[in-house]
Amino acid sequence: MKRDAIAPEPLGNFLERTFQLSEHGTNVRTELLAGLTTFLTMAYIVFVNPSILADAGMPRSAVFVATCLVAALGSLIMGLYANYPIALAPGMGLNAYFTYVVVQGLGFAWPAALGAVFISGLCFLIVTLTGLRAIIVDGIPRSMRIAITAGIGLFLAIIALKNAGIVAASPATFVTLGDLHRPGTVLAVIGFLMVAALSARKVRAALLSSILTVTALSFAVAGNGFQGIVSLPPSINPTLFALDIPGALSGGLLNVILVLFLVELFDATGTLMGVANRAGLLTEGRMRRLDRALMADSASVFVGSLLGTSSTTAYLESASGVEEGGRTGLTAVTVAILFLACLFFAPLAAAVPPYATAPALFYVACLMLRELADLDWDDRTEAIPACVTALLMPFTYSIATGVSCGFIAYAALKLFTGRAREVKPVVWVIAAIFLFKFVVMGGAH
Repeated sequence: MKRDAIAPEPLGNFLERTFQLSEHGTNVRTELLAGLTTFLTMAYIVFVNPSILADAGMPRSAVFVATCLVAALGSLIMGLYANYPIALAPGMGLNAYFTYVVVQGLGFAWPAALGAVFISGLCFLIVTLTGLRAIIVDGIPRSMRIAITAGIGLFLAIIALKNAGIVAASPATFVTLGDLHRPGTVLAVIGFLMVAALSARKVRAALLSSILTVTALSFAVAGNGFQGIVSLPPSINPTLFALDIPGALSGGLLNVILVLFLVELFDATGTLMGVANRAGLLTEGRMRRLDRALMADSASVFVGSLLGTSSTTAYLESASGVEEGGRTGLTAVTVAILFLACLFFAPLAAAVPPYATAPALFYVACLMLRELADLDWDDRTEAIPACVTALLMPFTYSIATGVSCGFIAYAALKLFTGRAREVKPVVWVIAAIFLFKFVVMGGAH
């Protein structure tokens, strides 16, 4: 006698049970539309990240594949494990630090830099599992968190202006105005005005639209070569498992690992809390599954270093999906599926010139500067170290130097003004480490 076949569970019931849609006051259609919205606002990363890491000597096509894969995997873990509508991808600012400071500035090979990313992810995982994360995050003054975000924005800005050809090197004044008659520079200006206008009008995918428009115009007026739009994904072999962990542990990169760890920790925690707050997912000011979300974040950093890309983090652009009604991990899973689909658009990604991604970089930089408005400008012991941090990042062309000097200045000012008791122990430890690096190694980088 044959056994009755077990009827498959309807898809709607499966999604309801997995993501608790009704409990969160949402439905499948709303979550899918929210996922599409989030994807469109952050899809620019599949063009920008390969462009930046290519300057570190990494194969652009392999980085493109790694970017799509780690964004898909990270968002999938966030959706299925933490059940939050938050997408992940290689972080802006962290990729610039990887290329322009660690590789170009310090002279380390990109496999060693990937090794540093791997180790920072391991540190992130350890502090999450042991509960040290809360101690570290609570111990860092709010002014320094604001300064790090704003400083990375300024750092991105100078990179964007350089890639656009708007600023150029000058032996007399260090930087000066570039040649504004170059086709690429003109297109970059048009691209920036476009993304700013579209964003002001609340148009979704403003950054992506700007990148694609400037790239299309570059074929007609800037001599760019059209290589097609769709193809099978290129090979990831040139960057797969190419990280050099022993090289990362050598002299000079230990400080890099610390900076990566701190930026990843603040960026991830701040973004997760901010998006969850806008989604109404906080309980008494706390995320119920914050540790799960941070686990997804740290796992993505690991995987990204193995695949061949800089640090992965939660994206603030996820807030756009939340505004569309996204409340569960189904939104993040939708983003993951769309990033996988991007793998088949490698020729288009390869054709995007640096001056096409520069407007998106500069626009993101402008948004990051708004954090400075939240500083307590009446308290000089808070505002001055924050300004030191933010200003030294672009002017020394080093995120690490800005962070180092900022922490040292913060501890010193509190000490010299008789307010040392206001400083948490973790700040003294970080400031001492950076001061030791300056005295012994001669710099922070």
